[in-house]
Amino acid sequence: MTASQPPHDESPAGTGGRPLPGAPLDTTAQLMNAITSRLGTQLSLVSLNGTRRPAPPPLVLVAHGSRDPRALDTVSTLAERVRELRPHLPVRLGHLELDEPLLPAALASIDTARDPRAVLVPLLLSRGHHVKRDVPAAVAAVPGRRARVAAPLGPHPLLVESLYARLVEAGWRTRMSDAARRASGVVLAAAGSRDPDAAVDTRRTAGLLAERLGVPVTAAYASAAAPTVPAAVRAMAARGRHRIAVASYFTAPGRFATACAGAAPWIAAAPLGTHPAMARLVLHRYDQALAAPEPAFARELAAT
Repeated sequence: MTASQPPHDESPAGTGGRPLPGAPLDTTAQLMNAITSRLGTQLSLVSLNGTRRPAPPPLVLVAHGSRDPRALDTVSTLAERVRELRPHLPVRLGHLELDEPLLPAALASIDTARDPRAVLVPLLLSRGHHVKRDVPAAVAAVPGRRARVAAPLGPHPLLVESLYARLVEAGWRTRMSDAARRASGVVLAAAGSRDPDAAVDTRRTAGLLAERLGVPVTAAYASAAAPTVPAAVRAMAARGRHRIAVASYFTAPGRFATACAGAAPWIAAAPLGTHPAMARLVLHRYDQALAAPEPAFARELAAT
């Protein structure tokens, strides 16, 4: 819900917005929450001196795109979660390939005459070709658009929070004996990239997850880098780790995520998806990019 779109009143409210006698308490609470959220949104756009603050630049989520329809459903739901956390912030979704809208079309749909700015937050988990080249190229293809490109989502402790939660959902025990811990390990399954920075970022996340779990975590890849997930599983088993889980280091379901999960000898976690920490991380990256001094922007392009 945004300030420009007043809510359709379907609540059992009587005159003056008071609930009718006998109205369910949960319905009344939902109504009050909606009113409070809308009021907070309106107040956030007003400065202390009573003048209206400039509207924040739109946040454009940049997804990779997939032939798996679950991927589009997942990133669309994640966008809704971000809107719920910050209702006054315009949130758009664009894709690098395979899904609509593509990123240039998403950027072109924003009214440049009203505000040429945008902040792009890649739903990508490490540095690589997409972040360094494809996203800036898409911005450059839209005349008049000035964009700041945020850092990729990883590595970050909020990702580790999401990975841990997904493992627990899949059956990872939060408490285990010393013997079980010595027999356990995790393979962090990522997409893979030929860019060495991507491997550095993924290994950093693996290290953070190992600290969180108290067991070894090995980074492995679906393509373009080594080791593969099956090879990492075999190497871990050779070291006496027979309770091996696969943590899915993917934003959404897709071909790579499914293949990696199939290599799990024990449990396989779901992709990060719409875990609440993901929406918080998206907004953190947005705020970082917006607050950065101009020379430190990851990328700011102005098409002439």
